[in-house]
Order: sequence, then structure tokens, then C-alpha cells
Amino acid sequence: RRLYFDTHALVCLLEEKGFTTQQSEVIVSALVKIMNTNLDMIYKDMVTKVQQEIALQQVMSHIAGVKKDMIILEKSEFSALRSENEKIKLELQQIKKQVTDEITKVHADNKLNLNLEKSRVKELHAQQDRALTQTDRKIDTEVADLKTMLESHKLDNIKYLAGSVFTCLTVALGFYRLWI
Repeated sequence: RRLYFDTHALVCLLEEKGFTTQQSEVIVSALVKIMNTNLDMIYKDMVTKVQQEIALQQVMSHIAGVKKDMIILEKSEFSALRSENEKIKLELQQIKKQVTDEITKVHADNKLNLNLEKSRVKELHAQQDRALTQTDRKIDTEVADLKTMLESHKLDNIKYLAGSVFTCLTVALGFYRLWI
């Protein structure tokens, strides 16, 4: 159980490295105590072969008892649990089918609503496009009318200007002729 080593050789080695004899002996003594304490702790956790065989027999007897209990439970309780499990499986399948049907119905309703909204949005866009086109046409017509009116006024102004210039020239020529 004990670990033996040459303590005198270790003391001599420590003395060669510069320790005094008293220091070397104290260090070796501390190492021996530490090692003995560690070995005692290790050996406390260990079991002998006889103890191990007894524990193994006890475990095997417990396992045999559990096997007997399991066989009894399997014959009585497990059959009840299996039948209950089958009932729950059937109920779950029915619920699953109902949920699937509801999901399909909601999906179809949502698809229909989405298509209706798309149609409404398209119609609204078409109305807005028509209104925008009509507004553009009105603006273009008004601009064209304004351009025509501007050209008409420009021509009238040119006529009046030309008439005024010719009138002034005629008057000026008349005065010029009178002077000459």
C-alpha cells in the first residue's frame, strides 16, 4: 500500500543543489507526508475484490427483481398504456385532419381575398390612369389654345405696328413734301 523511495538519496541531491541538511530533511519529510496522505485518500476510495463481488451480486439481484417487475407491468399496465396510446393516436389523427382542412379553407379564403384586392387595385390604377390621361389632354389643349391666342395677338400687334409705322411714314412724307 505504501510507496517507498530513497529519502537519503533525495536529501543528498538537495544538499548538492545548495540546500542545507536541515532544509533538505524538512523538504523530504514534507514530501513523504504529502505522498502518504494522497495514498491514504486514494486507498479509501478503492474496494477489495471481495467487496466488488458482493456489490456485483447485489446489483445483479436488483436487476433480476426489476426484470420480474417489468414482466408483470408489461402484462398488465403496458397493455393498458398501449390501448390508451392507440386512442390518443386516433384522436391526434382526427385533429390533424381537422387542422389541415381549416388551413386549406383559410388558405383558399386568403387567396380569394388577395385576388379581389388585386382586382380592386388594378381597377383603381386604371381609373387613375384615365383621369391622368384626361388631365394631360386638357392641359395640352389649353396650352395649344394659349399658343394660338398668343400667335393671334402677335399678328394683330404686328398689323397695328405696321399700320402705325406706315401712318407715321405717310405723315412724315407729307410734311417732307410740304417743306420741299
